[in-house]
This record gives sequence, structure tokens and C-alpha cells, in this order.
Amino acid sequence: METFEYQGRKIHRWSVGASTFLVDPVSGARLISWFVEMADGSVRDVIHWPEDADYENVGKVRGGNPILFPFAGRCHVGGKPGLWQDLSGKTRPMPQHGFARDSVFELQDASETRFRAVLLTDENAVEAYPYNYEFQVSYFFNDLGFLVELSLRNLEEFPIPWSPGHHFYFTLPWHEGFIRDSYEIQIPAKRALRHLENGELQPEDLEKRAESFSFEDASLVNRIHTHLKGSGCKFGPKGGEEFVTVRFKEPESLPSSRALVTWTESKDAPFYCVEPWMGPPNSPAHRNGLQFVNPGQAAAFTVEVSLA
Repeated sequence: METFEYQGRKIHRWSVGASTFLVDPVSGARLISWFVEMADGSVRDVIHWPEDADYENVGKVRGGNPILFPFAGRCHVGGKPGLWQDLSGKTRPMPQHGFARDSVFELQDASETRFRAVLLTDENAVEAYPYNYEFQVSYFFNDLGFLVELSLRNLEEFPIPWSPGHHFYFTLPWHEGFIRDSYEIQIPAKRALRHLENGELQPEDLEKRAESFSFEDASLVNRIHTHLKGSGCKFGPKGGEEFVTVRFKEPESLPSSRALVTWTESKDAPFYCVEPWMGPPNSPAHRNGLQFVNPGQAAAFTVEVSLA
């Protein structure tokens, strides 16, 4: 592991086999880039990061892997976004995707293949999530991918809720001359949802649909895939190789609660997001995918991303 200056920031670089990972542990504990040197000497950009990233508003940068904590997606109270009700029933602010992606972290330890960073709470975090806890982000790198573990330790005397997730910005397309329709994503999901502006989740039946979708398919944008038949999904060139696989790793007694969200900003964006979440958005309201960490205990949400 080494450090260097990039875009005015101190960036950490891990090189493991053919893979190189760039990370800003302080700004949101964000993995900002992952690229791989291929056998023919070319470089494949797997995780997208923009050259003009605005670190003054890093939470909104379209790239890397923003950490979604304590809740992924939008929370609503009475149809109004940006709000949730805590355990006492008090209505509190909650930014879309939580506050971790905008927060400062402290690097706790690092080695040649891993690092661990802990969230430093501020006034906004305390107002939104008024609990005593420790939230850590850990990455474990290898030559063909990585594991990322989100860990929440409850320091209260009562259970506390969470439903975190990831927002991976995958480079697409990654072949010269290819377009979005050159790629497909295979998601073994029985059901899907749409998150409406009023906070309701609208079912979209996938029972009779194929499990493979072109990235050109407009219905893929902002779709929440649930009731997964497997541990995750994979995507890559149609009928080809070089697939990327995204998997949920930790044991799960209720696999139907897991969610895979697909999203992109526009037809011409140089990325497509494949987002593994603990559960659908607005989880404090509907409780689907919401989990509670008991007093004095720690819980983890672990995802693996690899080249298939």
C-alpha cells in the first residue's frame, strides 16, 4: 500500500496481482477506483471515477462506491422524503442514502491487502441517528476483486436499527466500440419494486420475465430486485466473458429481504450502478430488510465484487 496526491487529496493505492485499488479512507471511506491490467497489456477500468470530482461535495460525486448508512435509499414520513421515525416515534431528518457518504472517517489500520476505517459522527449525524454506536468500513482486496464489510456495533442498552447498502459505479461500456446494448445483467429475482415519490413501494411482477436484461432496457433504471433466487447477480458482454459478479456473503435467514438496485444517471453516462442493499428503501417505515443490532453486539453486512 502506498499514498499519493490526486485531485488535491491524499489517496491510498493498493496493488494486488493485476488489480489496482484507489481509496480515500477519510472522505466517506470511499473506494474511488478499481482497474485491472489484462493479459494483453491493456487496462480495464472496472469501478468508474470522474476526472473532475468535486471533493467539496464528495457525497454527490458520480463514481466509486458511496457507503449507504444507516439506511439505503430515501426515507419518508407521511409521504414526505428526507424523514424517518426513530424508535421513540420522533420524526428526524435522514438524507437520501444516509450520511456516511458525506462523512469523515478515520483510518484505523491498513496492510498490504486490507484497510479499516471508522465513522466520525458530527452534529448532523447525531440529529439523524441519535444512538451510541461504532460504524466501520473494511475492505479486503485480492487480485480479482474485493470483499467490503460494513460493521455496526451497538453501544446502547437497547436494539438499534439499520439497513445499509452500496452504490457501486461500474464503468460501462468497457470495450471500445461497444454500446450499452452490448451488455447484459443476469439477476435471479422473483420480484421487483418501484419506489414512488410518496415513499410507497409499487410491485413490479418479474415471475414471467427473463432473468437477463440488456443495459439498454429503460425499465432496468431505478428498479429494485427482491426475493433473489441466488446470492447476487453478474453482468458482462452478451454471450461473452469478462463478467463482473456481485454477491451477498453473510448468512441470511430471510433472503427475500435482500435488494439489488440498478440505476444510471442518463443514457450517455459512462457508468451503470449495481447496488446491493440490505433491504428496499424506506425500511424504517415498512420494516422489510430492516435489521436490529442488540445491545453490546455487532452485526455485519458483507458484499463481494469479483471478475467472474
